[in-house]
Amino acid sequence: MNQLGRWAKGVFGAKAPSAAEPAATPAASTSSTPPTPPPTPPTPTPTATDAVAERTPPAPTAPTATADPGEQPVDKAARKQGPPFVNVAIVLAAIGLSLWLMTTYNGLLAPIFFTLNLMITVYPVYRWLVGRKVPSVVASMVSGLLVIAILLAFLFGLYWSVAAMVTKLPEYQEQFNTMYAQTITFLEGLGLSEEMLKDQIMSIDPKSIAGFATGLLSDVGSVGSTIVVMVTALIFMVMDTSQVQDRLALAGRSHGRFIDALGNFSAGIRKYWVITTVFGLIVAVLDGAVLLGLGVPLALVWAIFSFLTNYIPNIGFVIGLVPPALLALFDSGPKTALAVVIAYSVLNFVVQSIIQPKFAGNAVGLTPTLSFISLLLWTAVLGPLGALLALPMSLLVKALLIDPHPGSRWVNALISSRPEDAIDPEPVDEPTYTRARD
Repeated sequence: MNQLGRWAKGVFGAKAPSAAEPAATPAASTSSTPPTPPPTPPTPTPTATDAVAERTPPAPTAPTATADPGEQPVDKAARKQGPPFVNVAIVLAAIGLSLWLMTTYNGLLAPIFFTLNLMITVYPVYRWLVGRKVPSVVASMVSGLLVIAILLAFLFGLYWSVAAMVTKLPEYQEQFNTMYAQTITFLEGLGLSEEMLKDQIMSIDPKSIAGFATGLLSDVGSVGSTIVVMVTALIFMVMDTSQVQDRLALAGRSHGRFIDALGNFSAGIRKYWVITTVFGLIVAVLDGAVLLGLGVPLALVWAIFSFLTNYIPNIGFVIGLVPPALLALFDSGPKTALAVVIAYSVLNFVVQSIIQPKFAGNAVGLTPTLSFISLLLWTAVLGPLGALLALPMSLLVKALLIDPHPGSRWVNALISSRPEDAIDPEPVDEPTYTRARD
């Protein structure tokens, strides 16, 4: 057995593997081979640009500005707009130029704007007719005829009132002479003699009276041209009436705020004219009843005159008060004239300052002070029609320059009769157009 073992060892040269020891895998034999190192990348050849970059020193880094806690941040938008006084000067120059242009062409602008006011006021009549299946052309013509009827009634009432006063006053020549003598006696008691008063009267330059009369006649003569402009503008407005709603709705898709502001303006002046007419008629009826009770001549004439002058804001009732008070003074004495003044003042205050706001709110939309300033401004700019158009013109300026812009709506807190208009309404996803159609 020993010889057999030595023979096997000589044949195999090693110990024969047993079943418990598995044979070595080829991977085990190759793992003893050392790994091959990766190739070394070639060294780049330096160029002339690299040499220049090595010789150029690095640029100094700008120091970072440190914000001062007490320093106010600078508004870049405000810096681009320029100093405030420049903006104020530009706005004032634009306002002055606009007023000058309107004053120059007031013979055209005032009649056209007045006609536009009347067309906006009667526009619900057009919509009512169209809703009753009346053709739009016929409805437009009916609206235009209604405007002409309103103009004729206004002019006839004004002419009749003034003509009646001019015809009636000469009948009181004796009373006027008596009052004149009493006035002279009263002034002499104050140290003013009749000769001194006559000298003052004689010192009046007849040329100034002639100039005043000439200006008055020119104003009367301009009534004809004003009527021509109004009728011509009315014809074209009637032609455009059927398309107004569609055009505004189309423009409202891209400029919703602006069109809504125009809609608010239309609704505002329509409310203003309707309410002024209704409550002016109430005041006129009450004034006529008082004049009849006091026995003042031409009570119906003065009631109509009071109704017409009611359209002039702030001072309209004063203008309507002077003729009946003067006639009451000549006809019945100072007590009756004083009663007329008191009655007119009380009725105007109660109806327009107490009753009207409760039923219709503030139809003007502006503060009383701004209403009076508007009367003075637009009368000076647009002439006699400016007295009637004072508040609508101010409402138009407000609708175009203040209401559509969120940055300027704060002005409503100062000028509007509704300070809450200064609050910007909630933005909507799509511009809407609703009130302009009304």
